[in-house]
Amino acid sequence: MTTRYRVEYALKTHRRDQFIEWIKGLLAVPFVLHSQPTTVFEDTEEDAATVNTAVRRYGEIMLDVEALITDHLSNASNRSKLKLLVPSVGKFFTPLALHEAFLYQDSKRRISSRRFVAPSFNDVRSILNTAQLIPLVRGGLALLTFDGDLTLYPDGSNLTEDNPVIPRIINLMRLGVCIGIVTAAAYTSPTGYYQRLAGLLDAIYSDDGLSDMRKKNLIVMGGETNYLFRFESPSPSRLVEVPRGDWTLSEMRNWTEEDIDELLTVAEGALKDCVRNMHLKARFLRKERAAGIIPQGNSKFTREQLEETVLVTQKILETSEVGRRLPFCAFNGGNDVFVDIGDKALGVLACQQYFGGIAGSKTLHIGDQFLSAGSNDFKAREVSTTCWIASPEETVQLLDEYSEFYAQRKERIK
Repeated sequence: MTTRYRVEYALKTHRRDQFIEWIKGLLAVPFVLHSQPTTVFEDTEEDAATVNTAVRRYGEIMLDVEALITDHLSNASNRSKLKLLVPSVGKFFTPLALHEAFLYQDSKRRISSRRFVAPSFNDVRSILNTAQLIPLVRGGLALLTFDGDLTLYPDGSNLTEDNPVIPRIINLMRLGVCIGIVTAAAYTSPTGYYQRLAGLLDAIYSDDGLSDMRKKNLIVMGGETNYLFRFESPSPSRLVEVPRGDWTLSEMRNWTEEDIDELLTVAEGALKDCVRNMHLKARFLRKERAAGIIPQGNSKFTREQLEETVLVTQKILETSEVGRRLPFCAFNGGNDVFVDIGDKALGVLACQQYFGGIAGSKTLHIGDQFLSAGSNDFKAREVSTTCWIASPEETVQLLDEYSEFYAQRKERIK
């Protein structure tokens, strides 16, 4: 007999990150055995001892996971112990400073002080983000790429001049870090991107602390991996298009217009099937290198309808002949579903190549969509280090963390 747990698990695996869930499960053991909820009624000395025990036990687990990741990094055959424990675990580009990151996040989130709320998915996600920042500070961050919606600005909004992320990005550019905005927004001219990013682009233009050379270290990759624009002060839109031959990857040069048109036609057919089967009030859009649906008028799609549409469309494309020849990305945009030619792995890789071949270990991609399906940032894990945020506010916090660690390291090496 199929249990309710198995049914729910089978239906929701596309909404889980198995590595985070695995770490969360490890941390649940000392929480259950040592949390001592009754100490809330007792003296503070015993409570402090309980906290210290929790810090030690959680810390030991983080050290053990650190060692497993180090082993995974050195195991070229992909038969590491970590891979056996978490079969879906992907590629790492640096060791992760999990113990140090846990202590840092524990001082903020008070994970060890909690008696009734176990370490959560968001606790582990935050620890992993910090653990990724630390080796980047030590090894040197050369390229920082961002998603757009829900990473730099609220969904469907623009990057306005009062956005707190702007001075933080400019500060990193002053340090010589190259910046790439890798977005699904697919405009064929720079004007559309200027409307979305005007606050940042105008701030860079007006900043006297940035040389013209460093200002040109900002690029925008549109349509996942289809259009590249570089900052250019004299341009009215602060951007100029980079000729395709100057940045496309070798594998992208084999794409044919016939294959692109065929894949988008298959995608459009799959989307129309979903609209018909679920009676969605949707409008179809077909662009040069993308196809999608958006709601009619003020209607909204439910999360389940969006996920169903993504999963059905993705499966149909994966099993099609053209889908095996041409990379694509089917994703949930919050209230729309689109299929783009290419994906963010290729987008970030093209940014790395454009700046002279920056390694994945010196690249960081920050985004909000890292679930295994319907999430276009997920593929970036194949080519660079990543940090998973849940809001533009978390992006600001993450950049502040980086600056904090950078300042501490600079002080130590004086």
